[in-house]
Amino acid sequence: MNIKIEIEYDGTNYHGWQKQKNSLTVQEVMEKAIGEITGEEIKLIGAGRTDAGVHARGQVANFHTNTRIPVERLPYAINSQLPPDIVVKSAEIVPEDFHARYSAKSKVYTYNIYNSKYLSPFYRNYSYFFPCNVLIPSMKKAAESFVGEHDFSAFMSSQSSVKNTVRTVKRLEITKEKDLITVEIEANGFLYNMVRIIAGTLLMVGIGKIEPSEIPDIIRSKDRKRAGPTLPANGLFLEKVIYD
Repeated sequence: MNIKIEIEYDGTNYHGWQKQKNSLTVQEVMEKAIGEITGEEIKLIGAGRTDAGVHARGQVANFHTNTRIPVERLPYAINSQLPPDIVVKSAEIVPEDFHARYSAKSKVYTYNIYNSKYLSPFYRNYSYFFPCNVLIPSMKKAAESFVGEHDFSAFMSSQSSVKNTVRTVKRLEITKEKDLITVEIEANGFLYNMVRIIAGTLLMVGIGKIEPSEIPDIIRSKDRKRAGPTLPANGLFLEKVIYD
């Protein structure tokens, strides 16, 4: 069977999703947990390779198994072997050709900015603390320029070696509730650190260091130096992976 699972995790204690030799990752912990209950060597395919410290409310993965455990019982069985900062929320049998990464049509990420004089201890691991005054209307105006198909080279980490840097942003929304600013972005794909750099750029707009009218030119320039900073990983959440 090809099993699709939806996962929620706090990435604080992990060196990202993808398995690595000398660092603890979410994929490694999950493969071990699933292997414990199935008695098989499991290869887990994730929809997105979240970085160290990044969280997920809706990560999706798939794996093949011959287990006789009913699919509706799999989340309970897997969760019994997982630490409390990783939870499987659902499981279902999918067609053989389903691939968590390549079958995805788009992904939704959010970035949290805690905008107050003092950082709440409840948000210290789940947001970027920014105590300065921020102009939300300016950020919303700038956000409009990111929507559509663009070459996002200016919003990609220099550590990336990807060749195709064109992506389509389907929507980019900014909300503020009490002290929490949330940047939500849906796209057909993301470059390395793209969301964190876009969030950093929008924050620079919010404090007047970049004008909303400059964003189209920054995109066209493909110049990473003209965009804003890469905000820390702990404010980033993979919210949802969308399939047909």
